[in-house]
Amino acid sequence: MTTIALDAMGGDLHPRAEVEGALQAAKAFDVKVILVGREEVVRKELDKHPRWHALPIEIKHASEQITMEDSAGKAVRSKKDSSIRVASRLVRDGIAQGVVSAGNTGAVMATAKMTQGMLPGVDRPALASAFPTLNGRSAVMLDVGANVDCTANMLVQFAVMGQAYSRVIFRTERPKIGILSIGEEEHKGNALTHEVYPLLKGLRHLNFVGNVEGRDLYLGTADVIVCDGFVGNVALKVSEGLVEVVGKLLKQSLRASITRQVGAYLARGAFNDFKKRVDYSEYGGAPLLGLNGICIICHGRSNAKAIKNAIRVAKEFAEGKINQRIATELDGGASAVAG
Repeated sequence: MTTIALDAMGGDLHPRAEVEGALQAAKAFDVKVILVGREEVVRKELDKHPRWHALPIEIKHASEQITMEDSAGKAVRSKKDSSIRVASRLVRDGIAQGVVSAGNTGAVMATAKMTQGMLPGVDRPALASAFPTLNGRSAVMLDVGANVDCTANMLVQFAVMGQAYSRVIFRTERPKIGILSIGEEEHKGNALTHEVYPLLKGLRHLNFVGNVEGRDLYLGTADVIVCDGFVGNVALKVSEGLVEVVGKLLKQSLRASITRQVGAYLARGAFNDFKKRVDYSEYGGAPLLGLNGICIICHGRSNAKAIKNAIRVAKEFAEGKINQRIATELDGGASAVAG
């Protein structure tokens, strides 16, 4: 049985969302979950669910907690018994196969990198975010915030890691790789996109399709889109904001048309389907690719469903041996470029 360590003190709704998500995952996915945090707090929440003892759930005590207000670097150095640090050590020591956290993103990234180390051939880890497309497949964009400034070699590594992610998690046989830029033409873009374009074009084991524009992200033009963390995070946050606004506008329209009973009923069904397709909680969280281990980072406001699905993704990563695939593909060609 795959074991996942869950930072029970990280999210805005801790530990309730984490506990409920862990219970749901243990029931649905044949996975063991170790809840890491202050034992008395976690146990009190668990005891609200009388049958939790029948599930593969454990508690691992951690006396400290890193908050959203903490400076990531300072907290990582000073809080050595934090819930995310203890959870990451469980992965390092082979007790758990992955860690999930909805905590302070900077602190989670720094802790995971320090504790678990990096895969050979990877300079920096990258956050990968999945999103829906019109062709029905999910696309992956990376980096979406781990590295504000990137080199061309790092983007090559992101492409290789994103390809492995798309193959394992979304079963895309030959993922199309694109560079996020301001135009489809090869000469469009900034210095970074100009430098990385020929590097990706020269890697024959990648299905490189060239530049893609922002408007192409949701069309399915590419299955894996690479960019630096600054651009990726802006694109991600704009997308999340747009989805939220569109959802609220649709809801307002449904309420306004409530007197047209049949039409409103049909529209509600379409609206619920729309919500499910764009809901971040369906995707769980963003994997931090490139680590010598598995780390899934969730939204701070993650609910139980998001936590449950993040545990599912961590389990799929472990069972799909995605790190071994990334290391093999880097060694098989990209490492010559990644230098």
